[in-house]
This record gives sequence, C-alpha cells and structure tokens, in this order.
Amino acid sequence: MDVLIVGAGSMGTWFGDAVDADVTYADVDPDAAAAAADATGGDVTDLESDDAYDVVCIAVPLGYAAAAIAEHAPRARRAIVDVSGAMAEPLEAMARHGSDLERASLHPLFAPERAPGSIAVVRENEGAATEALLEALERRGNDLVETTAAEHDEAMETVQASTHAAVLSFALAADSVPDGFETPIYDELRTLAARMTDGTPRVYADIQRTFDGAEGVADAAAAIADADPDELESLYREAARRIRDDRGDHE
Repeated sequence: MDVLIVGAGSMGTWFGDAVDADVTYADVDPDAAAAAADATGGDVTDLESDDAYDVVCIAVPLGYAAAAIAEHAPRARRAIVDVSGAMAEPLEAMARHGSDLERASLHPLFAPERAPGSIAVVRENEGAATEALLEALERRGNDLVETTAAEHDEAMETVQASTHAAVLSFALAADSVPDGFETPIYDELRTLAARMTDGTPRVYADIQRTFDGAEGVADAAAAIADADPDELESLYREAARRIRDDRGDHE
C-alpha cells in the first residue's frame, strides 16, 4: 500500500514512520518534505502533482485541513484520512470531496516525540485500507479510542483549549521564586508549563482558534480574584466536587 502524506511536519513524519506502507511526502516547504522522507525512508512529490496513491493522509495545521482535503482527495484511490486534531470539519470535507472513499479522522493525543499513546479515531465508510493503517498503529503500541466527531471536538474544548489556557496563564502570571520556596503543586505546574512552552507556538494558537475553552478559564480566574473568603471557600468546594465527579466518570 502506498500513502501520500500532505504535510511533512512532526505529525506527518510520525505518521509516515508509524504505518506499514510506502510513504511519499508533499509540503509547501520542499526541505521539510525531504527531511521527512529521509527520516522515514520515504519519497517526495510536489503538491501540484496529480499522481495517485492508495491512501492520502492530511497532516497540515488545523486551519488548513479542509482546504487540503478538497485539493488532494482526488489523488486517493482507496482512502483519505487526517491527523489534524479536529474532526467535524475534516470529516465533512472528506465526505464532500471523497464520498466514494474510505474515510477516517485520527487525533494522536500526544506529541510525536512521546509516542506511542492514545489515538482518537472516527471511522466513516470503513474498508481494508483504513483497517490496515489502524492495525499498524496498534502494533506500534498505540491505543485506539473510538469516538464520534462531536464527542471528540467537545472534549477537546477542555482537554486542550481550557488546559492549555490555564497552564499558559500560569506561566505568564508566575514570578520567579528563590530556590527552596517551591511547593509540590507549584513544581508540577512549572513542569507542565516547561513542557508546553517547549512546543510549537502555532500549534497552540491553532487549538485556541479552533476550540472554545479559554473564555471559561478566564471567567473562573476572574471569579477567584474577585471572591471574598466565603465565596472562595464555595468556589473551592465546587472545584473539588467537579473533580470528584470527573474521576468517578473515569473509574
């Protein structure tokens, strides 16, 4: 099976290395495509080419996924998939421009350098090509989490948008403290902030643009800042209740 990967960034390179197929990369940056091909034993082609492949994988930033699907779906013989991070809009574009193809939207819930991990999956018009890709990902140690586009995108408002906004807000608000003054909670937040700020800024900007969630964090922070002691105790209890309920849902 041969696969065209449109987008030769870290996620496209991860996908090319993780699937059991002959991979070819196309990217607006020819040097990036060449680097991905060198790293995974693949080939390079032009974005403007009309050569066809068994599978086309869209691995571009969130805001460009639908347009890339519209442009490159005609190059797929059997299936089209994406790893952009959102699901509703890419799947709608796949159905519109590749209605006769196997279709799947995949969201690796980890940075490529921390693979393997959990991968959210929505399958539409299933078939042998997409099944082979997913089986290859499982053999690499990934856990496939079957979901729906609506469930996934709603979850990402909390899992990504709210979480990232909270951690980045801490990083922007926190002052440096002398050694020895750290608490366990502060250390954990600082570690999370360090991990996030070691990533790619555009990825986090695309997530905030795509998913709601930051507004809720801002509202909660404002409520805490304005609360008197009794109100803060009430907010604390509400937070504890919500976390307890969430843990119960996942047990």
